[in-house]
Order: sequence, then C-alpha cells, then structure tokens
Amino acid sequence: MNDAVSHLDPALVQRFADIVGDRYALHAPDDIAPYLIEPRGLWHGRSQLVLRPGSVEEVSRILRLATETRTPVVPQSGNTGLVGAQVPDASGRQVVLSLSRLNRIREIDVQSNTVTAEAGVILQTLQQAADGVDRLFPLSLGAQGSCQIGGNLSSNAGGTNVLAYGNARELCLGVEVVLPTGEVFDDLRKLKKDNTGYDLKNLFVGAEGTLGVITAAVLKLFPKPKGREVAFVGLPSAEAALALFGAAGARAGSALTAFELIGKRPYDFTLAHASGVVRPLEGDWPWYVLTEISSGRSAEDARALIEDILSAAFDAEIIGDAVIASSLAQSSAFWNFRELLPEAQKPEGASIKHDISVPISSIPAFIERAEKAVASVSPGARVVCFGHMGDGNLHYNISRPEGGDDHAFLDLYHAMNKAVHDVVRALDGSISAEHGIGQLKRDELIATAPPMAIDLMRRVKRAFDPAGIMNPGKVI
Repeated sequence: MNDAVSHLDPALVQRFADIVGDRYALHAPDDIAPYLIEPRGLWHGRSQLVLRPGSVEEVSRILRLATETRTPVVPQSGNTGLVGAQVPDASGRQVVLSLSRLNRIREIDVQSNTVTAEAGVILQTLQQAADGVDRLFPLSLGAQGSCQIGGNLSSNAGGTNVLAYGNARELCLGVEVVLPTGEVFDDLRKLKKDNTGYDLKNLFVGAEGTLGVITAAVLKLFPKPKGREVAFVGLPSAEAALALFGAAGARAGSALTAFELIGKRPYDFTLAHASGVVRPLEGDWPWYVLTEISSGRSAEDARALIEDILSAAFDAEIIGDAVIASSLAQSSAFWNFRELLPEAQKPEGASIKHDISVPISSIPAFIERAEKAVASVSPGARVVCFGHMGDGNLHYNISRPEGGDDHAFLDLYHAMNKAVHDVVRALDGSISAEHGIGQLKRDELIATAPPMAIDLMRRVKRAFDPAGIMNPGKVI
C-alpha cells in the first residue's frame, strides 16, 4: 500500500462530481469513512471522493473521464468483501465508485427462469423477488442482507448452495459491463447454450473490478423445491464425514443440496458466544455435519430420503448421532447456527483466516497435515475449521492461543498463511476458494502461481485497461 498521500486537482474532483450531481458525490470525511474500511478492519484507505452514479450512462462518463485523466477507480458494491478488493489505497488519489444506486430488478422471466438485476441489488432482495414468483435464486451467503449482486459476481461468490447450484459464475448467463474506456459491453442474454466465440462474460465474473464495472447481469432462477429436510449430525472423525458425504450423494444425487462440515471448536464457540442459539445435539462430537435434502416432488419424498441416508449411516457406524429438523423454525435455527460460526470466533481474540479448497477426497488429509503446520508456527493456536465440504471449500481459521497476545499472534499472519497454503498446494488445492484475491493474497498469487498464468492475466488486464485505472493493486 502506498503511504504517500497526494490529492486530486479540485477542478478534476468537480468534473467527476458534475457527472452524478453534488448530492451523489461525497466529499465530507464522515460521509466517505464507511467506504474506506472493510469488515475485518485489515485495510483502511483514503479517498477524496465517493461517486454514487444512478445510471449506466453516468458510470460510462465516470470511467471515460478516469481513463482520460489517469485517475484510479475502485468499484464497490455492498463493501462486504473479505480480501480488501473494494478498499482504496492510502494515496488519496483513488476515486471510490459505489454501485448501490443501480438497484433495479429490470425483469423476471418466469418461463425462461431468469432474472435481470442491476449491480446494486441486495442479494436478499433478489432472493425475495424470486420467491415472490415461486422461484429460487440459490446464492446464499452470511452477508446476504447487505452484499450486492455486482460484488457477488465480481468476487465469484460461493456460499452454502454451491454443491447443488454452483457459484456466482455458474449462475450468470449474461452481463452488462462498462469498460474503462466508457464503452458499454451489453451481453444481457438469457441463453444457456451459446458457442459463438470466446465466453467474454467470464472474464469479468471473478475479476474483482480490475477489467471493468459490472452494472447488470442475467441470472438463473430455479423451481422452488417442494420439500426440504435439514439434519444436524455428530461424527467421530473427518473421515466419517467424508464417508457420509459419499453415501448421501450415492442415495440422493442432485437432491443433496448442502453438506456443511463443522469442527468441535467452532461449534463450542458458537454455543458459548452466539445469542439465542440452542444446542443441536445432546452429546459432543469431534465433528458435525449440517446437511440438506431438497425434493422437487414432495415433502414426504425429502423426508423419506434423508431418513434413509441417516439410517444407513447409523447401521454402517459412520455417524454417532443425528437429529432431523422437526419444523421450519428448527430448520432455520440449524442454518442460523451455521451462519453464526464466523461471528462467534471474534470473542476468542485475534484470528488468522484461510479460505481454501482441496479435492473433496483430500479433506481429511488436509485437516491432519494443516493442524501440524499450525502447531509448528504457533504452539497452542486453536484451529477453527468449518466450511462447504460438499465442494471442497474450508474456512480454516486459527484463533490465538488462550491467554495469548493478539498483536503478537497477528505478527505471525504471513508465516501461518505460508504454512497452511503449503499444505493446500501439496494437495493440488487453491488458496482462494470463494473470497477472491484482492489485496490479501495478491503477492502470494504472483509468487506462487505458474508464471505463464500470471503473464496471461496481465496481458488480459492490459488489453482491457491500458491506462491502468481499474482497481489498481488488486489481484495482479
């Protein structure tokens, strides 16, 4: 991060402000402050100006002027990202471009099972709109009450339903993007089959605003399941969880819509610190699984299927205990327990977080090797492991030793990252499963990715953004 603070020319600031109008050009430090820090508090940037355009045309004019004047622009949606991609640097020269006013749902096409939504639409708002026409938009995240569709696409968000429905990239059929030149790439098509050349939309999905600004997208909808059943399961080991996943998948196929792995420590932290939660199981187990079965036929079908899976797993001595939610309220309580896991870690002091993926079959091996790697860096550090086992993505977080010093522990951030990520790479995994690269993992990506991959990404970046104005210092 550049610590040298400079200033934009006041006349240039006014030119930008004139595009959106003074009401939507934020200058006052108190007004700008919420846009300059991200949820973990790891990065705090500086900026003289936050622009809140209300139309694609205004976004186009902003980027055209930015390219003309070589002014860096940082796109920002709901500001819920966890790798610092949405935060400006410390120079004070970067303009923050908030997409929150582009918040219209332009169309819901029930017959095509699509929705066309602007970048500033809040994820939960889109879920509710789909529900209102008896459809499901399956992207589900802990931050869904504040994160926005543009950010979901720019970070290729994942969440708890990737197992059945895919991540944001797989849910996207078309995009509208404003390029750094101000040109508008309108590819808002509803086609599920299209082999006419390069798949350009996927260059922008997951690019974290480094190639252009996504202003709208066509997204897939799905029929709402007629039956859903949720179970909380206690298991003796990660190997048992893997065996249960295999058995459930063999019996349920695509009806297995969620499979979340939870270690005992995050489970205990949630019981200790989260408000209003109820212990899902009477006994304690080394590992837990929260799993969901969805049926397109009936509630009875979903119930019979989950009972069959759990009964067979008991008979095979794979699981030790399980409870199936007896009501919608209990089902919601189980999912609420899962969503509270990250927040419940905070009272335990400083933590070092990892968002990794490995082949599903390698999850038990990763857990065993990574625990040893953690101990080699910080004896007594507490592993807090949970995540989306069904797609190989674990949030492998490390809390400081009990009674330890927060600052001293955070000084180990890079050493701990290296130790854990070395295990990930040895198992042919990824150091960023769903949170993105941003500032947090940029240097590590450049240092460890195949040189040809970095070279190709830089060529793409230069082709789309020769002036280098789009979210500089992020990803590559």
